[in-house]
Amino acid sequence: MVKASRAAAVWKTYREVSTPGSPGILTRIRAIPRLIGGVMRGDYQGMGKSKLAMMALGVAYIVSPVDLVPEFLVLIGVADDFGVFLWLAASMLGESGRYVEWERKRIMGQVQR
Repeated sequence: MVKASRAAAVWKTYREVSTPGSPGILTRIRAIPRLIGGVMRGDYQGMGKSKLAMMALGVAYIVSPVDLVPEFLVLIGVADDFGVFLWLAASMLGESGRYVEWERKRIMGQVQR
């Protein structure tokens, strides 16, 4: 069930990225530092600091040598890291795409600070 929800999130992000007129993947990746800064400053209200903190924990989990499921359990140990990576990638690409759209609207004067 958890794997299915991760796969669904990845599929949703893929469809979102590949939709004509939506920000492309490189635009989304380049927007991630601006997104983080906007959330931390409180400029961007589309994502809360708590979700940003969860994403930071996801990064820490992936790079940490301490794991809930050790890597020597080859299939299971790698699968939990990969699941966190999929969630993190889908979340960051989705959020950064919404952030780029928000930036565009703000530049056009459709969003106020």
